Amino acid sequence: MPRLEDLRIKKAWPEKVSEKAQEKIERPEPKPVETSFASVYESISEGTTKERPQYGLWMVALVSVAFLLFALSFLFTKAKVAVIPKVADVNLNETFSAIKNGNTEEDDSLPFDLVVLEGTESKTVPAGAEQDVTTPATGRAIIYNAYSAAPQPLAIETRLEGSNGKIYKTDTKLTVPGMKGDTPGSIEAGIYAAEPGPEYNSGPLDFKIFGFKGTPKYAKFYARGKGDLSGGFVGKSNIVASEDKEKAISELKIGLQSKLFKKATDQLPSGFILFKDASTLDIPEENIKTTTEAGVTTMSVKGTFSGILFEENKLTKKIAEAAVPKYDGSDVYIPNIQALNFSLSGTGILLSEMQSAVFSLSGSTKIVWRVDAGKLAEDMLGKKKKDFNQILSKYPGIASAQLVLRPFWKNSFPEKSKSIEITVNYPK
Repeated sequence: MPRLEDLRIKKAWPEKVSEKAQEKIERPEPKPVETSFASVYESISEGTTKERPQYGLWMVALVSVAFLLFALSFLFTKAKVAVIPKVADVNLNETFSAIKNGNTEEDDSLPFDLVVLEGTESKTVPAGAEQDVTTPATGRAIIYNAYSAAPQPLAIETRLEGSNGKIYKTDTKLTVPGMKGDTPGSIEAGIYAAEPGPEYNSGPLDFKIFGFKGTPKYAKFYARGKGDLSGGFVGKSNIVASEDKEKAISELKIGLQSKLFKKATDQLPSGFILFKDASTLDIPEENIKTTTEAGVTTMSVKGTFSGILFEENKLTKKIAEAAVPKYDGSDVYIPNIQALNFSLSGTGILLSEMQSAVFSLSGSTKIVWRVDAGKLAEDMLGKKKKDFNQILSKYPGIASAQLVLRPFWKNSFPEKSKSIEITVNYPK
């Protein structure tokens, strides 16, 4: 049985331990590895969590801006096109023919129409010496043939019996046309009183041909006054010197021609033109009057203005056909076309009775092609920018054009015509 002392010694002095065991005893116990790795992970996670929201916001902002720009490129796409039309410089010297109310579906003739206006002009003239004066009343009448289809010649000074019982005479030889169906033939003539004196002055009268009295023709030939009969006078009057009279008449004719030409041009239908030299003024001798009242002598003239009207578009195309090689019938115009020199062939022509006309036009001018801007814009809708020249090639009236697209990165035209602005720079 062991002694108490032995037990105590063993307890106070333990058995020698191994080196490995001793190292375990001497070294402090390390912290768990898991704790160290967790700390590092937590540190990294905290940093990532703090930085990630910043990168995300930037990405969202960039995507939003890109989308906004993309949307705006559709909403605010604009195209501006500046067009220079084709222009041909020509030295014109051509002769043309036209037919009154022509250009039917069966022919390609140039049509014309007439404008007819009446007017008066007057002015005071120096009075000459007082002399005895006897003048017959004068006027105009339309003579009708309701007798047959055969024309009826009438000699100069054919007597006409007025409804006032007085005799008047024709001032020229004439022929009254025959009837056309049930429509009487008619002709206008100047007439004057058989005797001088104011008693022959009258308002419009009806007439019978005195020489046909007692025959069937008496009831079928008749005349109606066209306006008043005036100028009948017997007595003393201041006579205007011949040179003063001629000067006054010339000035009155020029003034009346200018006044009626302006009136005619102011009343022109849209699309028609009237050349200044395509008009005449007819002033019968009986429409030149001289009156003296209270010592003041006045001369007056009354005339009929006739002018040839052309449709500007049709005349312009005829000019282009004559002056432009290989003209294809495109829509063209001539700036200030009325500046061309107009000359009517023939002399002594009464325009009011003219059914056809031959005339010449001369002068330096420009022929300009019109561009249909609306159609051009429609042809560009939604097309690619690279197709621009191909689109222009369909318009022979375009000499050149410049294109600007907005925004600059767009490579196609807008889808709506209101977003395409086309400016055609026509010459002035």
